[in-house]
This record gives sequence, C-alpha cells and structure tokens, in this order.
Amino acid sequence: MLLQAVSAVSNSSLLQPGFSLLNFDGHVFFFGQKGWPKRSCPTGVFLLDVKQDELKMKPAAFSKDSCYLPPLRYPALCTLRGNVESGDCQYIIHGGKTPNNDLSDKVYIMSLVSKNSKKTMFQCIEKDLGGDVPEARYGHTINIVHSRGKSTSVIFGGRSYTPLAQRTTEKWNSVVDCLPSVFLVDFEFGCCTSYILPELQDGLAFHVSLARNDTVYILGGHSLQNNTRSPSLYKLKVDLPLGSPAVTCTILPGGISVSSAIVTQTSDTEFVLVGGYQSDNQKRLVCNTIVLEDSKIEILERASPDWTQDIKHCRMWFGYDMGKGSVLLGIPGANKQLLSDAHYFYILRCKGAEEDKEEELTAQICSQTSTEDPGDSTPFEDSEEFCFSAEANSFDVDDTDTYNEDDEEDESETGYWITCSASCNIDINTWVPFYSTELNKPAMILCSGGTGHWVHAQCMDLSESMLLRLSEANVKYFCNEHVHLNKGLQTPKKVVHLKKQPMKPLRRKTTMKLTTPTKKSFLRRLFE
Repeated sequence: MLLQAVSAVSNSSLLQPGFSLLNFDGHVFFFGQKGWPKRSCPTGVFLLDVKQDELKMKPAAFSKDSCYLPPLRYPALCTLRGNVESGDCQYIIHGGKTPNNDLSDKVYIMSLVSKNSKKTMFQCIEKDLGGDVPEARYGHTINIVHSRGKSTSVIFGGRSYTPLAQRTTEKWNSVVDCLPSVFLVDFEFGCCTSYILPELQDGLAFHVSLARNDTVYILGGHSLQNNTRSPSLYKLKVDLPLGSPAVTCTILPGGISVSSAIVTQTSDTEFVLVGGYQSDNQKRLVCNTIVLEDSKIEILERASPDWTQDIKHCRMWFGYDMGKGSVLLGIPGANKQLLSDAHYFYILRCKGAEEDKEEELTAQICSQTSTEDPGDSTPFEDSEEFCFSAEANSFDVDDTDTYNEDDEEDESETGYWITCSASCNIDINTWVPFYSTELNKPAMILCSGGTGHWVHAQCMDLSESMLLRLSEANVKYFCNEHVHLNKGLQTPKKVVHLKKQPMKPLRRKTTMKLTTPTKKSFLRRLFE
C-alpha cells in the first residue's frame, strides 16, 4: 500500500467531509462541493487530474437536456453498468445534503456524454418514483443486485430530520436514524417497495455495503439511538421472480465495529476496507481485505500503510473511493496552512507492490510527457482549474485564490460569505434566501465608508423595498457602523406620509326660478 501526500493550498474549502468521487473510464470526477456552485462551474462537478504531487480540478458541463443537480454531500452512489459490449457506465445518486442543509429525496442518473482534452460533458436526468418512496436522507447506501435475469437497487440506512409531527422548538432540526427498512427500487418503471425484516432492529448510518449478484452485505454503521457501532454483518438476499420480489436477511459472524469507513475494489473478488472510526473519539487505523465470492464473504486483516504523524494524531479524517484500488483521504490542516479551513490530502493506493510500482511509473511517464509539446491536445486553461501544490510554503499569501475569472466577481469565501459586521449572522451552511431576488447567494450592498466594503443587506435590516430603491438610485450608502461619517448620505428613514384631507366641494350658486304669479306681484310692488 502506497501513501502519496498532496497538500491542498488554494480553494480547498470546496473539499469538505461528505464529498463524492465518480469514476468514468478511469477518469475521476469530484461532486458535492461545500456551498453553492459559482457561475464559472454551475454544475459543481470537476475533473480531478493528478500529476506527480499536484491535483488540478477542471469544471465539467451538463448537456442542454439535463436537469439541475444541486451539490449534495453524503449522498448514496452506485454504478449502473450497461451491456458488456458497450461498456457504458452510469451513476445513480440518491439523497444527500444541500448547502442549505436541506435533505434530498430525489434520484438522479448521471452519464458521460463526451470527453476531450478541453471539455467534459455529462447528462443528468431526474427519475420519478412511486409507491413506498424512501424519505429524504443522507449517510445511507444504494446497491444494484441481479436475480433471474432482472436487476433492481437496494437502499438501506441513513439519517433524516425528525418528522414534523414530533418536532419541538428546542429540537426543530434534530437528526434521527431512519427506520431499518429495506427499499427495492426499480428504476425502469420507477416503483419502490419497502420491507421490514426482524433481523434489522436498529437504524444504521455511515455503514459499508458490498453487492455481488443477488446479495448485499452490510458492515458496521453507527446508531444514534444507542450511540453504538454495529459489530454485526448482515447478508441481504434478493429474489426477483415473476411475481413480487422477496428479501431475506441473515446475521453472519465476523463483523467489524466501524463507521464512515471507505471501501475500494482491487480485483474482481477483492476489496480493501480503509479508515473510519471505531469510537466517537478514536479513528480506525487498521485496514482489512474483504474477499467476496458468490456465496460467502471473508474479512481478513492486512498490513496497514505507513501512516504519517499528522494522520495518526488528527482528530478526524474523511475521504472517498477513487476507483481502481485508490482512495483520496483528507485531514484537517488546523493552523499549519495559510487558510484556516484548508486540509491535507493523501492518495492511498491499495494494490500490490508490483502494481503500485507500475502505476507510479505510468504516472511519472504521463507527467513527463505532459511537459512536452501537447500537439493537438488542448492544455488546461488557468482560468478553469484549481491548483493544489505539493508544498504549502511555495504559495504566496496574495495568490492563494487562483480561480477567479477577470470578468466576474470573487464569489469565494472572501466574497458573499464574509463576516460583514459585528452583528453578521450569515452562515454558508445555514443560510436560506431572505429576499425574493435572492437565489443561491445573499444580497449585498456597497458601503462607501472608508475605502468601501460590502455588507449583507439582511444584516443591515434593510427592507426589500428599500434595497430595491437603493439599487436603482444613484446615491451613496453607509452601513450601520459608518453612518456617523456622513449622516446626510445614510440610508433614508422610512417616511410616514400624512393623509391629506380631501377638499370640500364648492357650493354651486343656485338661482331661484320665479313662477309667473311671483313675477306679476314683484312688478306690481316695484311700480307702486
């Protein structure tokens, strides 16, 4: 097992616990960034390119007939293979957390449309489900099983928010374990069926699941209700006859008490179990080999890599399977890096020693040839990639954010998600739109105090009508902290308009119409 260090320096805030990796034809793609995507990459999907000790991320695009795919953290992913001749591969994505901490219950199918040296194009389709649809959740698993010439997917575990009927003010967004139900989902017809098995008593999250033919093995997992990590090994067998499907569960010996572990496949029947936690404050540094055959599973302990001191002493770690026996691991950078939320990253290659040497030699050859004339290929453009250098000290503080384009604003952590004032309460993880004009970023307004700085309109207690008025008028604005600099140019106070009393209508002059007898009497008196 070979451990290769890749230190992240710039824009590492995107790589947070809960991200996912997708492997299409040997190319690894990143999905599930922290925060909403930028205009530069509205899909939130990036191609990972690893050369020597440098990791670059190039934005990927979606086809015009694709649906919107939000950045989801902790979703359930599995591959859906086509026929053997075509070798087409699709990814099924279910559930997960959005940047607003909302949980998704939708199912997306992502497939690779085209790829060249300059651009990668995906197609993303949302699937409609009916029947016993699984509730919105995260930290669960999904697998594909095959039986009697048919296939279906198995969804199990995860966590969700407390049902609305059981919520209280103090615990409105509290998280609970999902019920230990097994869901069979037929993506061809969109039908869902749930099964309650007596062997599954507790809900599990962040467990490991492996599938082969018609069987799914569930290993480890954490239960919030009991605050335990299950030592049991469950075997789910799915039968797909012409009628209703049947699901049975068997508890096997030899399980491992672990949560948040990562599994990567090294051969047709061999997998490697890496990482995870064996208790709330203790990481699991032991690795295991899992041999999965047609009717049995065998878990063996194997030699662990030479973990660095940073990995041994860090409090937490996270990562995901890169495919082909490799795992991307991340640990907190604490105060050792230039950015407070930066992380150290490692690539763990779990294949044999000879295969590791071959792969390392191939990587060296590829990286050497990449410095030569690329010919017809198009190199990565500086404005389209993130750069992760091998040495943190080789990066200048002023050049840490290298992903800004000249024609757009800086929307990174130093842009919309800054602490604009002492009373600022805008958090990227909990923010929800406040004004009708907001979509995925908070509304901001420029304060003319000092050299000028941006503040959140919501933190300044601006009404929506006032915000629109200030955006349309050509006037300077001063925030609450700089009002004393020029009181004549501060935000105008709300003017209470006095009700005007309606004017009384003028009386029309009336003329008395004299009748004939009246006229005669009047003339008689006049000449008398």
